[in-house]
Amino acid sequence: MTTAQPQELDVQPTPLALLLLGREADPTSERGVDCPGDLPSPSDPDLVARARAAKEKLGDKVFVLGHHYQRDEVIQFADVTGDSFKLARDAAARPEAEYIVFCGVHFMAESADILTSDDQKVVLPDLAAGCSMADMATAEQVAECWDVLTEAGIAEQVVPVSYMNSSADIKAFTGRHGGTICTSSNAKRALDWAFEQGEKVLFLPDQHLGRNTAVRDMGMSLEDCVVYNPHRPNGGLTAEELRGAKMILWRGHCSVHGRFSLDSVDDVRARIPGVNVLVHPECKHEVVAAADYVGSTEYIIKALEAAPAGSKWAIGTELNLVRRLANRFAAEDKEIVFLDKTVCFCSTMNRIDLPHLVWALESLAEGTLVNRIEVDKETEAFAKLALERMLALP
Repeated sequence: MTTAQPQELDVQPTPLALLLLGREADPTSERGVDCPGDLPSPSDPDLVARARAAKEKLGDKVFVLGHHYQRDEVIQFADVTGDSFKLARDAAARPEAEYIVFCGVHFMAESADILTSDDQKVVLPDLAAGCSMADMATAEQVAECWDVLTEAGIAEQVVPVSYMNSSADIKAFTGRHGGTICTSSNAKRALDWAFEQGEKVLFLPDQHLGRNTAVRDMGMSLEDCVVYNPHRPNGGLTAEELRGAKMILWRGHCSVHGRFSLDSVDDVRARIPGVNVLVHPECKHEVVAAADYVGSTEYIIKALEAAPAGSKWAIGTELNLVRRLANRFAAEDKEIVFLDKTVCFCSTMNRIDLPHLVWALESLAEGTLVNRIEVDKETEAFAKLALERMLALP
C-alpha cells in the first residue's frame, strides 16, 4: 500500500500581489481589515522633534497634507486636513510648494499628482499605503467589463462614474469613455449628470455608495441595480440582466465601512437611548437605511460641529477620526462613540506612521527625493478630463 504524495502547484505570485499582500499573506484575504486595537506609540521619543526640525528646514518648499483618517501623531504635522479630493485641490492651490507630502493612501497621492503642476513632486511616505477598495478594480478587469457590456449591446448607453477612491488608471478609463468622477458628497449630482448623457451607469469601484445614492437619494429600486463581479465570467450576469439594469455596480467596497452591520445599529440604540446614528454612505445599504443621518466625512464633521450640547452620536466611519471628534467635542458635553464594538482602524491608511513621515521629510531636507508618485502623461490627461467633468457639475 502506498501513500499518495501531495502535488506541489507551480504558482508564482505576481510582483503586485507581493507588494499588496506580503510574501506570507493569504491571497484570498482583503487588505485593510486588520483591527490592531490601540495603535502603538512611536518607538523613538525623538521622532516628533525630528519631524518638526525637518519640516522647518524645508519651509515653504514642502506642503504636508493629512487625510482625516490619519493617526494623531502624523496629522499634527499636516498643513491642511480633509478628505482626498479637498486635499488634492489644496495641493494644486499651492504652486510654490516643490514637495507635496501626502499623508494618505496611494490613489490620493495619484490624484494630487494629476492636479498639481509638473514642477511639483508628490511624495507618499510609505508606498505600501494603499486602499482595499481601489485595489478591487484593475484596469484589465474594467476593460474586460466594457467588452462584456459591448457584447450585450449596451456599451453605447452606459456612462461610467468612478468614485474618487479609485486608481489613476480607472479615472483615465472613465475619462476615455465619457464619464465623470464623484465624491461621497456629490455622487447624486454626478449620477444626475450621467443619466442625462446615457441610459445606464457603470459605477466604480464602490457598490455601496452607488447603490445608496441611486436608491436613497434618487428614488430608484434595488431591482434597478445589478452587481458586476470581476471574478466571475461575464461579471456573473446575463445579457438580459445587464440590459434591464439602470445601475451596474462594481463589486467593490470599503473594508472598514463594510464592517458596520444592522446589528451594530440595533446594539448602539439599545445601549445609548436617544443616540443619533450617523454613517458614511460607503456603509451597506441596510446600515444606511437604519441610520438617522448619512453623509461624507466632511458632512460628519460639520454635523457634529452643529450638534447641540448634550447630544449623543454613534458614528460609522474610520476610528481615528471618530476618536479625534470625540476628544474635540467632549468639552461641549457631546457624547460621540464608534458605531461598532470592534476597534478597527484602516490598517493601510495607518501605514503612514511617524517613522515613515520623519524619513520622508528628512530625506527631502537633505535633497533626496523619495517615494515619488508620478502618473504617466497619457493616463494623467484622461484622468484629468474625468476630474474636470466633475468640477464642471452644476
